[in-house]
Amino acid sequence: MSKKERPPVPERLPAPVVDSHTHLDACGAVTAADVAELADRAAAAGVTRMVTVADDLDAARWAAEASTWDERVWAAVAIHPTRTKDFGEAEQSEIERLARQDRVVAVGETGLDYYWDYSPPDAQQEAFRWHIDLAKRVGKPLMIHDRDAHEDVLRILDEEGAPEAVVFHCFSGDEDIARRCVDAGYVLSFAGTVTFRNARALQAAARLVPSGQFLVETDAPFLTPHPFRGRPNEPYCTAYTVAFLADLRSEGLEQVCSAVSATAERVFRLPSVTAG
Repeated sequence: MSKKERPPVPERLPAPVVDSHTHLDACGAVTAADVAELADRAAAAGVTRMVTVADDLDAARWAAEASTWDERVWAAVAIHPTRTKDFGEAEQSEIERLARQDRVVAVGETGLDYYWDYSPPDAQQEAFRWHIDLAKRVGKPLMIHDRDAHEDVLRILDEEGAPEAVVFHCFSGDEDIARRCVDAGYVLSFAGTVTFRNARALQAAARLVPSGQFLVETDAPFLTPHPFRGRPNEPYCTAYTVAFLADLRSEGLEQVCSAVSATAERVFRLPSVTAG
């Protein structure tokens, strides 16, 4: 992680929100005390809950355990598409065991990544199909990683039959892809990338998504929102992206906060909280 200084913790949001996708282990958390420190800093900004996400087997075990250390933390488990080259029965068995745990609220992140060349497309697609089936079998949402692979991701979801809830983590498509996802009933999660100055197509997509079909995330420690791009990201930085989206969509900040929380509670089946 970058040794640059963290962005300042912003003023507390008018209503609580959920960071729908973060990597607490990659943020430097190892122990329960580390997790509590990150969650405390997030809570100071109004980010009262978070989903810590795994990308390999060790991270999946850690995320599932860490979610039991703090009531503000939940987990998602899967094998990242770039790590599917050697994805076999042993890995599948362990991911399924973890996915069935109570505080694991999603199967993810899974999907396709054609940007990096770490795993061949065939292996990625086979693993993606397996994770889709797992999400349906355990009755939990599917959290998708889609990088330079929009058409294949949408095609495979259609071929396999999507689970009841599908979240496009760090949505990166344009208006057309967003509209197709919305029409299919999928939920789009926006990270700090939507705040970047060169993200005009992504911003146009964010404007058209109905309230109730979008989430906000950090993908920390990566993708820190503007104007802190390049500095270490943490769950509290969700607040910056929420404020940006409220302005972008010409909606009240409290309204967007409440919508984001309600969507996270519905999708991940989190306990409902009272705003404020």
